[in-house]
Amino acid sequence: MTLAIFDLDNTLIGDDSDHLWGQFACDRGLVNAADFAARSDRFFAEYQAGTLDIDAYLRLALSTVQGRSTGDVDALHREFMRSRIMPIMLPRAGDLIADHRRRGHELLIITATSRFITAPIVAALGVENLIACEAQIVDGRFTGEPSGIPSYQVGKVTRLYNWLEGRQTSLEGAWFYSDSHNDLPLLELMDNPVAVDPDDTLRARALERGWPVISLR
Repeated sequence: MTLAIFDLDNTLIGDDSDHLWGQFACDRGLVNAADFAARSDRFFAEYQAGTLDIDAYLRLALSTVQGRSTGDVDALHREFMRSRIMPIMLPRAGDLIADHRRRGHELLIITATSRFITAPIVAALGVENLIACEAQIVDGRFTGEPSGIPSYQVGKVTRLYNWLEGRQTSLEGAWFYSDSHNDLPLLELMDNPVAVDPDDTLRARALERGWPVISLR
């Protein structure tokens, strides 16, 4: 079965869900707003430059839920979905997903954003499979520590190969849609890489390699 893979933030949705969750956490008083915002801005600049320490960033993101139960976080996320995510859903992204589904492709979203943020978004998009950064949960509560290999840069490749083990799906003929140069390690593996509303670095590489460049905005 042909695999259709999608990045999430700024690809299938019109903003970065990780960044929006941080703003939501600050607004709700879940973290010290001034300190969190300053650190988040610094990490975002490093992400854009391709130099992000993903483990350090994940600890910052997970500080918003540290010590909270999964049920409490689910309740917060329902408010987050309604106020921050639904307004940035892209109809053309839904059309793209539906087109791949009609063609009988298996659908997968792979993202560097934490699963507790992205899983409800992916469900709303109607995609069954998700690879995301994982959080440690002990006795039903978030510890604030990441778990496993982060699905970021080459980590996306590693996590994808791990996911493919024992499945009948392969990368033959696979598609991958992304906006970010941080996804170049995975884009380079694909028979059908597609740049979606790309950053400048990815746009230049896509034009150099003859990859399609599309917009879902």
